[in-house]
Amino acid sequence: MLSRKSSAGLEPWLVGVLFSQTGVMSVIEQTQLRGTLLAIEEINAGGGVNGRELLPIVYDPASEDSLFRYYAQKLLIEDGVAAIFGCYTSSSRKAVLPIVERLNGLLMYPTLYEGFEYSSSIIYTGATPNQNSCALVQFLLENCGRRCYFVGSDYVYPRETNRTMRELLHARGGEIVGEAYIPVRAGRKDLRPILRDIKNLMPETIFSTVVGNSTTYLYQTYAEMGFDPRSMPIASLTTTESEIRAMGYDVGEGHITAASYFQSVEGELNNAFVGRYKKQFGGDEPTNMCAEAAYFQVHLLARGLEQTNTMDPDLLRPMILHSEMEAPQGPISMNPLCSHANLWSRVGRANRAGQFDILSQSHGTVVADPYMMEVTATFPVP
Repeated sequence: MLSRKSSAGLEPWLVGVLFSQTGVMSVIEQTQLRGTLLAIEEINAGGGVNGRELLPIVYDPASEDSLFRYYAQKLLIEDGVAAIFGCYTSSSRKAVLPIVERLNGLLMYPTLYEGFEYSSSIIYTGATPNQNSCALVQFLLENCGRRCYFVGSDYVYPRETNRTMRELLHARGGEIVGEAYIPVRAGRKDLRPILRDIKNLMPETIFSTVVGNSTTYLYQTYAEMGFDPRSMPIASLTTTESEIRAMGYDVGEGHITAASYFQSVEGELNNAFVGRYKKQFGGDEPTNMCAEAAYFQVHLLARGLEQTNTMDPDLLRPMILHSEMEAPQGPISMNPLCSHANLWSRVGRANRAGQFDILSQSHGTVVADPYMMEVTATFPVP
């Protein structure tokens, strides 16, 4: 077991960290790792939690679900960790889920996802569909048109998110003119036939649930084929400042994302967060919604740990679930009824500087509703 003593001679609090530093998801998961480590460094610089530092045990699952499963078990059994910060894709979360449930661990999950899940072993700090999909659908129908083409990576998140988006669009008079899926490790050759199909059908928007390196290829191929975001933008829930940087600011310009957080959010707290992030990891490294959630969830755990003074998930979890804090995105809180965070809802358009101009935002946090109970009651699905 890894350990070290603080200056006061106390054993540190061990926490696990599982974000891919290599592989197809590393472009976004590395930012979650950075957000996590930045928060841990801040907490330790302030004296730790009850005089004990947080000590991260970090593994690289290399964008492989089997490695997420393996390292989660290793952390909980061999390393003696009780809480894990980790996972980006829903498939990696579902690979870890039975491990943390069986071994009574706690997974802090900082990624938007498809909703329709609950586990007493997971704290969900990323957006659910009622916090991002609803705002995106409303914006697209009011500003871009009603005809939409779906393209996604072929795994659980895109397929389930598209199911929800289809219902939301249909309930509001929208139309899906086509739908296609590509392998998670898809390249340009996989995307060209889909974009040719899009060219024939000429929808008014493209809704993308493509993730990882394939995001870059999608937007670059779109640009190479002469499409114009002014008449047919790609709209997404997963394309962040980091993917825009990877594809090229000129390629990303004009496309739309719905998220709880953008680096361009105004406020002293966010300015300080962005400044510390860039100082630590480089001036050209942007923050994004996934890094921000990874950052604030560490502080949520630390606050709960300060009150309980134990890593026992049975005692720590309820304390976290009744917490609130000022996050870079704005004031946030936890919804103890479903173990999800109440977050802000925003829609932004990428500009030539690689940032998002915020076009609309909620007046405050949107209460997490992972099962879309309020949404379906308000907008019945035909």
